Amino acid sequence: MMAAEATSLIDRLPKVRGELVAGAALAPLTWFRVGGVAEVLFRPADADDLADFLAGTPEDVPVTVIGVGSNLLVREGGVKGVVIRLGRPFMNIEVAEGACVRAGTAALDVAVSRAAQEAGLAGLEFYRGIPGSIGGALRMNGGAYGRETKDVLVEAVAIDRKGKRHVLSNADMHYSYRHCGAPEDLIFVEALFQAAPGNAEEILRRMNEITASREATQPIRTRTGGSTFKNPEGQKSWQLIDAAGCRGLRRGGAQVSELHCNFLINTGDATASDLEELGEEVRARVKETSGITLEWEIRRIGMREGEGA
Repeated sequence: MMAAEATSLIDRLPKVRGELVAGAALAPLTWFRVGGVAEVLFRPADADDLADFLAGTPEDVPVTVIGVGSNLLVREGGVKGVVIRLGRPFMNIEVAEGACVRAGTAALDVAVSRAAQEAGLAGLEFYRGIPGSIGGALRMNGGAYGRETKDVLVEAVAIDRKGKRHVLSNADMHYSYRHCGAPEDLIFVEALFQAAPGNAEEILRRMNEITASREATQPIRTRTGGSTFKNPEGQKSWQLIDAAGCRGLRRGGAQVSELHCNFLINTGDATASDLEELGEEVRARVKETSGITLEWEIRRIGMREGEGA
């Protein structure tokens, strides 16, 4: 039914230079490899194409933006409206004046850290430990190994729902732990980061340490969505989950990682419902044992199976 509805939606959308696909499968675009379809998937040709599309799209059409799907769970019922995924035209990375790095928001965090290292710029090594793209890092103040995006961001360029371009300062982002207070309708297309001159070999050594730490402590070679829950103030989510007896807990094809129990794993045949329901069971057990309510860090989008039919 979704695909049939998508045809009529496409008729209401403006012409683009990029790609519009009706009833596009979203599961292959996520690390969990689960979920339904997008009513329409849009891959813009560039920022101008994106701006023109947003300006010409009826206001009643829902718009959802996704990145590389590393911290995303798409429900089986799919996503109504338009799903926008920025691709190769937004992956540019360049070294700018003043020991800065400019990057498109589809650029991988690890690619930005490597570009800085190769230029002998320090301060962005922590991005080596974040399995996502710059857009996601901007939207959730992504961080790892003691640093966050708020510590290095100079400014971000975004396009609003009406196609207008905005340049936001660090302060405009209203950052807090794993949270960005910038308007939800903004789609980030570029970021400028402040680094500092450093020794390329020393920076690489630090990045290699981060890689080794991740490989030793996180199930990075599985179908996972990264950290499932935010750390409560003064606490570690994985410790609370472990204390609640959830390490290795299963529901259908979904499992709490034995290696790091703040990670959920698709063992092979999990559904989005398996993963979300397992996460809710973990939350309930942690609440019961500690009195603490864990907040989801994984972004969940779309309708549950049967909703909106």
